[in-house]
Amino acid sequence: MVERKYAIHINWSQKSILKYFFLFSWMFFIVINCESRFSTGEEEEMSEVVELEVDTLSKWARYFVEHPDYRCDGFDFPVGKPDGKGYYNAQPFMKNDHLGDDWNAVTGGNSDLGDPIYSIANGYVVLAKDVGSGWGKVVRVMHQLNDSTYVESLYAHCDTMLVQSNEGVKRGQKIATIGNANGAYYAHLHLEIRDSVEMEVGGGYSSYYNGYVDPTAFIKAHRP
Repeated sequence: MVERKYAIHINWSQKSILKYFFLFSWMFFIVINCESRFSTGEEEEMSEVVELEVDTLSKWARYFVEHPDYRCDGFDFPVGKPDGKGYYNAQPFMKNDHLGDDWNAVTGGNSDLGDPIYSIANGYVVLAKDVGSGWGKVVRVMHQLNDSTYVESLYAHCDTMLVQSNEGVKRGQKIATIGNANGAYYAHLHLEIRDSVEMEVGGGYSSYYNGYVDPTAFIKAHRP
């Protein structure tokens, strides 16, 4: 009887060991499988985030990533390049609540009609369009500075536009000619520089200067 009880006890222990072995093996398999799925899911999620960040870059930000040679290497004046020779600032920034500079030829009147307008720096054309009203043809160029911040230059009242939206331009490149906003004014160039980019075209005059900088002062401070 003793030997029989002992044999039964051994048999029960073996069954228990096998049962727990299979149980723990199954649990281990489940844990490993879950971790693998979680890791894969996390990698997929991170990949989606990276792709989303790239996709949401604006066209001009993406352009500077792909074409670093179009980042700024200095600023020149938009007429009489590079120093504005033969032109004067007829209505400076903030005078009469003016949001830019008005450049005229020293010869006055419409003598500068059709004169070349140059991009003040390397950049990316975000708009080249006749917006009508008192603006006429307008070219807007985005510039990436050395610290990866941006400013935008706006050239208004153009007679002709020599660039199109979504193309790169170089400092000193001829981008338009001086106009009179379809006959609204004597010929001149209205130039703005904005450190708050992608604003509306605006009205050219305002007592609220946030987002605008003094074009002449900015250019002088950022010469090549």
